[in-house]
Amino acid sequence: MAKPPRKQRLSVYLDPKVMGQLIEHAARRDHSRSLVAEAAIESFVSPDAAERQEAAIARRLDQFDRRMTRLERDVGIAVETLAVFIRFWLTTTPALPEPAAQAARAKAGERYEAFVTALGRRLAKGPKLWQEISEDTPADGPT
Repeated sequence: MAKPPRKQRLSVYLDPKVMGQLIEHAARRDHSRSLVAEAAIESFVSPDAAERQEAAIARRLDQFDRRMTRLERDVGIAVETLAVFIRFWLTTTPALPEPAAQAARAKAGERYEAFVTALGRRLAKGPKLWQEISEDTPADGPT
């Protein structure tokens, strides 16, 4: 019975940063540095390395696509919410007589500052309204 050929020794010089990454990766995976380096070299010289890289890029693009779809949905919800609120407010709020309108304009700056402060607090602490909406609505959409 023939013995399998022994592995051959290779001595390489690595940049200290690369060596640190190799040591860290090997320790994280509980493998020897030699095994990690061998796998990396094999992957690098393998003819299907380009295919694996393409597959990794495709997965990443799919992730971006899902995120963009989610972002489009969230922006759509925000726009519709604002449109519904504005329509409701315009149809239910009567115009003020001139003396009351002047008083309302005088109070508007103060109320706007209070709104911006409350919005800042809300954004800083979370959860965001869109998160609450997505949790409240059924997953299968409107019926």
